[in-house]
Amino acid sequence: MSEKNRKRVFITGGASGLGLALAVRFAREGWRVAVADINDERCETACAAVDKNGGQSLSVHCDIRSDSEVSEAVDLVTREWGGLDVLINNAGVASAGTMLDTSIEDWRWMIDINLLGAIRVSKAFLPVMKGSVCGHVINIASAAGIAQCPGMASYNVAKAGMIALSETLKNELKPMGIGVTVVCPSFFVTNLLESYKGTDAGARDVANRLMKRSKLTADDIAEAVWRGMQGNDFFVFGHGEARLAYHFKRLFPGMFSTSTHKVAERMFAGMTTPAAEKPNGH
Repeated sequence: MSEKNRKRVFITGGASGLGLALAVRFAREGWRVAVADINDERCETACAAVDKNGGQSLSVHCDIRSDSEVSEAVDLVTREWGGLDVLINNAGVASAGTMLDTSIEDWRWMIDINLLGAIRVSKAFLPVMKGSVCGHVINIASAAGIAQCPGMASYNVAKAGMIALSETLKNELKPMGIGVTVVCPSFFVTNLLESYKGTDAGARDVANRLMKRSKLTADDIAEAVWRGMQGNDFFVFGHGEARLAYHFKRLFPGMFSTSTHKVAERMFAGMTTPAAEKPNGH
């Protein structure tokens, strides 16, 4: 395949986990793959995997919290490739904690990466995607954005925001011929917990056990994403339980709410609600 005919994809957090699996999946189709990450060493390893699997790699150091680094990434891709066909907002971090025990600092950290990061990157790249024949935006959300499990406040909100962002983009980008897919998997083995922040030490262990118990891998989710993009599907779940949760909540909201309340009661049994802090120390 000639360089001119290779389609172009930009993947944030593309050096490991699901991002790496996506990079390799697109490479197998002969795509040009821009691997964007803050870890330069992993980025180079991922680029080698892209090249080995039939793609053409481009290593991009990019912190999606930085307006300037995102702008530089757009300039690099435009200079090297002349445009972009597919944008994948995959970079993300993990956290656990209730609304009351999650600090404002941790809320800012979570929202800035898991939601504003995708907004920042999309806003920067969409102008150079307007002329694409196969334009598509893929946002990696989570089943947590659909079924808000107690004790994951900031993560739930960020991922629910990612779904809302995706629906907004779907409506706004359709006249431009750009499709949108939002991916909402449940737990699967990945390195997401490397970035974990949380007030409950046990929550990380629970998440780790659920990840290891999953029958699906990052490669399985990447394959589901590829098929979903080909079919211009809006939702991609990967896991059957995530799909079930979506339909259960939509069709039976009262029953869904009751089941969630029961989960919360079991989780917080014996806990007392902390008293609100008085302003100015009074």
